[in-house]
Amino acid sequence: MTTTLSAPAEARSDRRRWWALVAIGLAQLLVIVDTTIVNIALPSAQHDLGMSDTARQWTITAYTLAFGGLLLLGGRLADRLGRKNTLIVGALGFALASAVGGAASGPGMLIAARAAQGVFAAMLAPSTLSLLTVTFTEAKERAKAFGIFSAIMMSGAALGLLAGGALAQYLDWRWCLYVNLPLAAAAAVLGWFVLPNVEGHRETRLDWISAILGSGGIVSLVYGLSEVATRGWGSGLVLGLLGVAVVLVTAFVLRQARVANPLLPLRILADRTRSAAYLTIGAASFGMFGLFLFLTYQLQAIMHYTPFEAGLAFLPFLLGNVLVSTLLSRRLLPRTGPRPLLTIGILLMAVGLAGLTLLTPGASYWGLILPVELVIGAGAGFAMPVVMNTATARVADADAGVASAFITTSQQVGGSVGTASLNSIAASATTAAAGLGATGATVHGYAVATGWASGILTAAALGVFLLVGKRR
Repeated sequence: MTTTLSAPAEARSDRRRWWALVAIGLAQLLVIVDTTIVNIALPSAQHDLGMSDTARQWTITAYTLAFGGLLLLGGRLADRLGRKNTLIVGALGFALASAVGGAASGPGMLIAARAAQGVFAAMLAPSTLSLLTVTFTEAKERAKAFGIFSAIMMSGAALGLLAGGALAQYLDWRWCLYVNLPLAAAAAVLGWFVLPNVEGHRETRLDWISAILGSGGIVSLVYGLSEVATRGWGSGLVLGLLGVAVVLVTAFVLRQARVANPLLPLRILADRTRSAAYLTIGAASFGMFGLFLFLTYQLQAIMHYTPFEAGLAFLPFLLGNVLVSTLLSRRLLPRTGPRPLLTIGILLMAVGLAGLTLLTPGASYWGLILPVELVIGAGAGFAMPVVMNTATARVADADAGVASAFITTSQQVGGSVGTASLNSIAASATTAAAGLGATGATVHGYAVATGWASGILTAAALGVFLLVGKRR
């Protein structure tokens, strides 16, 4: 009798866990897709709302600043208030901000809505990964779940390009924001029923001074780097912001070592393997943001693809990422440990970026771009599930939210540094190659920049290999 009754209960529990993964995946997709889906809509939005180029840039920067600057605080709020609560509130708030942005009647309204999206994304993102950690505890299920989640996390940007291209071309740019409403509603409603009720740690006091120092440092860094593309590295504003970022981040780190309830406990970074996971996602984002930026230009401006065709052209990246994440990484991790998978993943991305040094105005999609996307997608598929699994393993329950938040913080900072520095390198190389003509010089600049990205990822792979301990 006991056996007969327990089996259905176990089956229901198993189904509930996988439905929880659906809710968590939808919530994460909101955050990741929004990093690129608006980019393709911007030309139409700029024309429709009469935006200046500065306002157009702030449509992107407002989201990035709010999101990156508030992530660590969002992680601590998730630990304190309960991750299920912060995920649902974050998803609903993100939907409301998206609706306001879609209905924007002017640039100010759109920029304010994008900033609000960033605020709620900073609350939402830390909750997803920490909920995944407590939902899947058995080794094989955990590896499978993290493989699926990492495929969503790394493919979401490419999916945003695809969806944004289709919506902007066949409907209207406003739908690039309205599309968030059904996703957010589904994540919040489903999450209410299937996500585990993890009790918040209200005894953990929030250190608001650390929040100001950390958020201010990240905002200064991201803002300073976002201005490099237009002002250059020698700009007084850029140098001032980067100087402020160094001072604030240094003060933040010193404070974390002294206060009783730090916003980012340094014990989280003391684990060398976990630190290597953060380095991996930072390096991967450094290369990925450059990849999407340069290839989007190559496909649309040079090869004259429509926005939708350009989105479709990123499908090989999605394919390589999803197949390797879900079929290989989860099976290999228990056998090999994190070191070889992290190292091989970054090296594959570096090899793919090295292939883009062959870009020319007449480069073949089938002969160059498609193979490169497959290789880079496979590299992300090897590394990212391991990052998600390793960065959250052996973390105290009270610190799970902030440990998860630092993954997204590493991703945001890596992507911002990559976008700014690679843009600057590309601009310098373009100027030096003026004899190739405007189009030839621009593509040459992008090829040089991706060569630098490849070298930096190769160095990061060596650093990860030396930092990660032996199989654990």
